Amino acid sequence: MSDRTDTPDGWVRELDARQRAMLAEMGVKVWVPAPPRAPAASPEPATSAVAAPAAAATPAPAGRSPAPAGRSPAAVRPPQAPAPAPAPMPAPAAPPSPARSDIATLDWPALREAVADCRACGLCESRRNTVFGVGHTEADWMIVGEAPGEQEDRQGEPFVGPAGQLLDAMLRACGRDRQAMDARGVFIANVLKCRPPANRNPAPEEVVQCEPFLSRQVALVRPKLIIAMGRFAVQSLLKTTEPIGRLRGRLHRYEGVPVIVTYHPAYLLRTPIDKAKAWADLCLAMEIDR
Repeated sequence: MSDRTDTPDGWVRELDARQRAMLAEMGVKVWVPAPPRAPAASPEPATSAVAAPAAAATPAPAGRSPAPAGRSPAAVRPPQAPAPAPAPMPAPAAPPSPARSDIATLDWPALREAVADCRACGLCESRRNTVFGVGHTEADWMIVGEAPGEQEDRQGEPFVGPAGQLLDAMLRACGRDRQAMDARGVFIANVLKCRPPANRNPAPEEVVQCEPFLSRQVALVRPKLIIAMGRFAVQSLLKTTEPIGRLRGRLHRYEGVPVIVTYHPAYLLRTPIDKAKAWADLCLAMEIDR
């Protein structure tokens, strides 16, 4: 008899036909277990009853993974790329600024509008208001300052705040008034029409872009005299790099108009000792205007 295995079933399977016959003769009944059944296949989901034969009939192409179980190949869709985001709406275009050559032909309303719409340099991005100018548009005297400060930017008017108050006092001492619309009146403007950020000095390219506006204002006012106040106003009008101290006390010209050079009121507030020099400059202006 062969060696039996560890289980009864295994021991019975080891018996051959002769040994079974001998056991039968001895009256020993041998129970032979039925061979184990293969587990029944689990039922397919209802959704695959039709799709499974079709999937089995058509072999998957080489190099491609078969469709997941329970889904027909038609139901497997390739991933779709996300739809592109809608393009942003373009910002409305700014109104075109007049060409520099066209500024010389503008009248007062058109010139004021051109200054308000100007975007020729970066100062337009930070300004609150443009500072066009104020006063009598046919005045004998024209005051030209440098650039608007914080208060001028807020109010849209040149020479306001403490420096403007000092200028008004200087004008009254000369028999002039910025509010007068007669022979006592003045027209006040700046070289720049927009405030430089943090009251920094005007940049040369900013002066160049604003120069046609000031030139046209002078042409429209037709003053008998220009008083240039401050280094940047003097250098812009006279096209020089000479300091004010060397230019004071004598007559200059801008486009044929006499020009007197003096200190800016803001400088005089910081350096009161030079107020006497500024008064001498105003006396020269009154002498020339006789």
